[in-house]
Amino acid sequence: MSSTVYIETSIIGYLTSRPSRDLITAANQRLTHDWWNERRENFDIFIPQFVIDECTLGDALAAKERLDMIANIRQLDVTEAVETLANGLVDQLPLPEKAQVDALHIAVATVHGMEYLLTWNCTHIANAILRPQIETICRSFNYEPPTICTPQELMEI
Repeated sequence: MSSTVYIETSIIGYLTSRPSRDLITAANQRLTHDWWNERRENFDIFIPQFVIDECTLGDALAAKERLDMIANIRQLDVTEAVETLANGLVDQLPLPEKAQVDALHIAVATVHGMEYLLTWNCTHIANAILRPQIETICRSFNYEPPTICTPQELMEI
């Protein structure tokens, strides 16, 4: 059985956006493409409906490209347990109100038992300071959290 990976919206954005002029962002875009093209088939990947909804926003042509990219990815439900954990994360982490969707990403991946949460959101999700707190909160709700990582970290598997 393949390892399970929850794909957060930033991954889809990096896959479909024009190459950045910023060297770090451009390198991260390249790493995302490399993971997608070379390693993705080694994993079972999942998204919830709200990632699809996020991908519909903005320019219509760009939205179509994002939606085409995720067309065959299996979906995870946002259950009552997911909402409860997301609320717990929001209540216990130092997150701004606009980061509530980030807590929802973590909660969906956690409640559904994903092994990895793949993201480029290093402010509120793949953050070395927040990660131990996220793990502690998930475990306090009796869930084992996924390994939160970037495509670069998941290339070696």
